[in-house]
Amino acid sequence: MFDIERYLNVRSAHGASVGPDGERLSFLMDTTGVPQVWTLDGPGEWPEQRTFFDDRVTFASWSPERPELIVGRDRGGDERETLYRLDAIDGSITDLTGHPDAKHWFGGWSPDGERFAFASNRRDHAVFDVYVQDRDATGTDARRVHEGDGWFSVGEWSPDGGRLLLTESHSSFDQDVYVLDVETGRRRHLTPHEGTVRHLSPNWGPAGEHVYLVTDAAGDTLRLSWIDLDTGELSSVEADDDGDAAAALAAADWNVDGVAVDQDSRRLVYSRNVDGYTELAAAELVAPGRIDHFPSPDLPPCVAGGVSFDPDGDRFALTVTRSDDTANVYVVDVTSGDAERWTRASTAGIPRDSFVAPELVRYPSFDGREIPAFFSLPETDTGHGETPVVVDVHGGPESQRRPSFGRVKQYLLSRGYAVFEPNVRGSTGYGKAYTHLDDVEKRMDSVADLRAGVDWLHDHPAVDPDRIAVMGASYGGFMTLAALTAYPDIWAAGVDVVGIANFVTFLENTGDWRRELREAEYGSLDEDRELLESISPINHVEDVAAPLFVLHGENDPRVPVSEAHRIVEGAREAGVPVRELIFEDEGHGFTKLENRIEAYAAIVEFLDTHLAPQ
Repeated sequence: MFDIERYLNVRSAHGASVGPDGERLSFLMDTTGVPQVWTLDGPGEWPEQRTFFDDRVTFASWSPERPELIVGRDRGGDERETLYRLDAIDGSITDLTGHPDAKHWFGGWSPDGERFAFASNRRDHAVFDVYVQDRDATGTDARRVHEGDGWFSVGEWSPDGGRLLLTESHSSFDQDVYVLDVETGRRRHLTPHEGTVRHLSPNWGPAGEHVYLVTDAAGDTLRLSWIDLDTGELSSVEADDDGDAAAALAAADWNVDGVAVDQDSRRLVYSRNVDGYTELAAAELVAPGRIDHFPSPDLPPCVAGGVSFDPDGDRFALTVTRSDDTANVYVVDVTSGDAERWTRASTAGIPRDSFVAPELVRYPSFDGREIPAFFSLPETDTGHGETPVVVDVHGGPESQRRPSFGRVKQYLLSRGYAVFEPNVRGSTGYGKAYTHLDDVEKRMDSVADLRAGVDWLHDHPAVDPDRIAVMGASYGGFMTLAALTAYPDIWAAGVDVVGIANFVTFLENTGDWRRELREAEYGSLDEDRELLESISPINHVEDVAAPLFVLHGENDPRVPVSEAHRIVEGAREAGVPVRELIFEDEGHGFTKLENRIEAYAAIVEFLDTHLAPQ
């Protein structure tokens, strides 16, 4: 058996960007303990490390014309991203944006590689403005081209370099898309609507005459759609061919997660989220709203994304991961569908065939609704009711547990734990109506889904019903704490990682730039304070019966560390066995390898102590 340190040294290669020569790609890999930029000249060749920061690199994007990249980096997990230019010839790195107290969201290179765009809250931390900057200028020379009054991000430049696509997020399920004229500052609204509608992944079409995106404006799920800029009309994209991909595109039962368009070649790639797995399709635009599909990319059942086309549109790179293999970068031939793995992220000497894939299950909840979940059993299970279970709850809540690789999950399985990963109501991936089933006053219905999941586990022949723990991070931390307070008798232990203990203090203390979006999901301080107080675990901590472990990052900009201190103090006052572990150089989660080793070794020790056979 390998220890937790070995599992946490399993590497991940992701975030690919194809260089301007079409032969070299960059990607992020965490060989040094935190993600850094690496480049690669061919499949299976030895990669070269390009950045050497102490902190993580969050993305890298090649210039379309020069051997240089723009990369993003924050400090200590504070999510205040600074942009740098990395010269791929001499390795020099230049700080482009400065302003270390502000967030900078990269918006893409201009087509000629002379400028780049980004959104930043440097003027006012509660809102995001849009800036354009010359590639060799410093942060003091950036030109503000749009003064925002909300949460704006930049999509991409138009093919002529004169316009930008902007997305304004009102909540996780309500966005608007605009076209901004870079010179005049005029902004055109492309997606007027009533109610909450998602408009995501906007891309310019060939010649900049149309915009392609995914939206649920016409139904419950996200559809591949296009906007005619002459008329402003929004329509669904249709397929001329009669294959399986065309039938899947026409179906409305699953979300289309996103789309990437290569303007010059008129080719596009889009992905469908089918019960958490990615179904990828490549096609060619034969008319503004019509496509012909190519053969489906030859990829295993997986979770895939982050498409980057080569300059000719003949190939694209993307990240591929699955439950039983770590993330790697693949390159796919658009017209044939042939796929080749370019990176070889190490499994730290752990045999790949020892990794366990989950079973997709569904269980009934309190109202008869079927809740999807992934259930993984260790190889040691004999089916005689002796296996302990960790119920691992995803964050968000606007998120989804998908069958991607999890280092800690695989370690738990190697130690004889089963892992149960439910997508309770409120999760994405199952349609708009499902995501709203936990809004505001319905928040605790999603916690009741956890209780129903435990009932299902009690009926499973492999499970020891007296050894079930709950664990989650961020919003999953709230779910953990809420489950421990609402249903105290069903848990043997609980692990809260960067979780919300009090919605009122969380909303009061979270970053200014996040408050409005979080209130749209949880309820507002002005109108829903009484409800927020009533569902906050800190106000019911005396009901906790199971031992509790709380972990947090001192620099967390999303869930302030004060949330951890409050729940620990309350649990101790209530006589609950509780442990607290705070990392001074981390934010919303743990990115540094030494911290991850310390955190998860402590978590496993905690679980071993409290879920040991009696």
